[in-house]
Amino acid sequence: MTLGLLLIGVPAAAGLAGLLIRHRGLARVLAIAGPAAALLLAACCAVANPRFALTLADFGSIQVDLALDLSGTATAVALASAFVTLLVQVYSAAYLRDDPRYAPFAAQVNLFCAAMLLVVAADDLVFLLIGWEVMGACSYLLIAHYAKLPEAPGAAAKAFLVTRFGDVAFVLGVMVLGAAAGSFRVEAAAAAPEGAAAAGMLLILFGCIGKSAQFPLQIWLPPAMAGPTPVSALIHAATMVAAGAYVLTRLAPVWPEPLLLVVALVAAVTMVGAGLCALAARDLKGVLAWSTVSQVGFMFAAVAVSAGDAALFHLVSHAAFKGLLFLTAGVIIAVAGTNGSLLTTRLRPGDAPLAFAAMTIGLAAMAGLPPLGGFYSKEAVLGAAYEAGSPAGVVVFWAGVGASILTAAYSARLWLLLFWRGAPEREERAAVPGAESFSLWALMIATVAVGAVYYAGPFDVPELHLDLMALLLLVTVGGFAVIADAWWRRRRATGIDRDPAGVLGRTRPAFAEGLYAERMAGKATRALARGASAAARELDERLVDRTVVEGSARATLVAAEDTATGHRGGLVRYLRLSAAGTLLVAVAAIGVSLWS
Repeated sequence: MTLGLLLIGVPAAAGLAGLLIRHRGLARVLAIAGPAAALLLAACCAVANPRFALTLADFGSIQVDLALDLSGTATAVALASAFVTLLVQVYSAAYLRDDPRYAPFAAQVNLFCAAMLLVVAADDLVFLLIGWEVMGACSYLLIAHYAKLPEAPGAAAKAFLVTRFGDVAFVLGVMVLGAAAGSFRVEAAAAAPEGAAAAGMLLILFGCIGKSAQFPLQIWLPPAMAGPTPVSALIHAATMVAAGAYVLTRLAPVWPEPLLLVVALVAAVTMVGAGLCALAARDLKGVLAWSTVSQVGFMFAAVAVSAGDAALFHLVSHAAFKGLLFLTAGVIIAVAGTNGSLLTTRLRPGDAPLAFAAMTIGLAAMAGLPPLGGFYSKEAVLGAAYEAGSPAGVVVFWAGVGASILTAAYSARLWLLLFWRGAPEREERAAVPGAESFSLWALMIATVAVGAVYYAGPFDVPELHLDLMALLLLVTVGGFAVIADAWWRRRRATGIDRDPAGVLGRTRPAFAEGLYAERMAGKATRALARGASAAARELDERLVDRTVVEGSARATLVAAEDTATGHRGGLVRYLRLSAAGTLLVAVAAIGVSLWS
């Protein structure tokens, strides 16, 4: 019990204390100490596998427990979350060395870490919901860190509102499951009646779609790149966007079988659509953002074929290579001295050898080249879909194959644009600060080593299929070949290195704009606001003005006229009214006395 509470409490305490501190040195110590302690405690939990429950409230038919479960795969996800957060904090100490608001930033990262660990460890849906909401609030603050950057406040507000839109459904789903099962414990939710389970899981699915930026609520993620690069690594690697997939795996026993096809369709559309958007993105962090949407789609695909461990294995693998890619992107942008646009951001491999090696390894892992972890985790997902033999399995398998081709294509395109496009000569190699170098080296090692988890880790994933491995390698090479051919043809035709994504032809602007999803969402929101405004105006004019205001005015005038008429009757009329009133009072009094 103590280990589980400390795992969440230590980074939370470090974050709360950091909010009260403005001394940079002390803030740095707290920033690193919190996730470092959480990583150590997560390692202890991997050995002890703590699981406990303490009743906090009993309402008769419904009970709320302080329940934590850190057995099995939950510990692996906790280790990945704490590990990435620690490296983000180490990296941030150098990356934000001149930022006057470093102390609150570091504190918010630790609170974010504590919230994610609560989501991972919670065995009660109410406590999971607390971590879920705190994580969303911290993401708003972190994305808006650069308050003077014009797009940052808007991006933070968009992320907050879109995820809150999904969270309304998430809360309702939790309430439905808890009321139907008589308990908010995760294991008790499986006892909910089929109808309540279907309604609750559809609502929770919508909340997870919002948090994980899946179709159709993916529009908040690319603008979130306005936050600092360490925030991008934190949100898009092992924490926030992966939280939705994690929750769906925890609730796997509750899923009615027919509803898994809905998850499969969401995953298929997201994997392929986001892959096309990544292939056409115009800036470095934009490519990585859309790739995150697509890769989380693989996790949803595993959920759709009831392969929760394959989803979590890809979550851990993705945490390593995507954290590496985002932190390396920060180094490349700083060395190149640009804003990350792929029109201007380019380096020679020798200009920053560490960044070149880190980006190459990260992109190779994301594309699915063996023996890197991304190959094994993607093979686990496609292998589970291959063995499922269900409509959902067919959908996600072929969508996964198509998404794998796109992943290889946009990875190759990004690598060519960054390093092989005639970058200007530099007088000397760029020196990467020690803290940033440490984070890159650690994540490179993790990206290479995570493949061993396939054999020795806690994940129960399908055995390797030689034919499936061959197919995965073939589609990866095919994606590389498409980009290489486009690159070579353009170079021969023009004599210069241009963007090889011209293979998309006239459709490229649509994909570069995210299939205009943000534009359409803006139009829909404005139309809804105009409709609501018109309805409110009609209500005000017809009900309030005409009925309440004007009606009460007319009634007052009529009453005043009647009263005035009564006062013009003379003395005889007043005496008659007084006598009639007295008689009525007397009759009423006699009636009451007789009744009693």
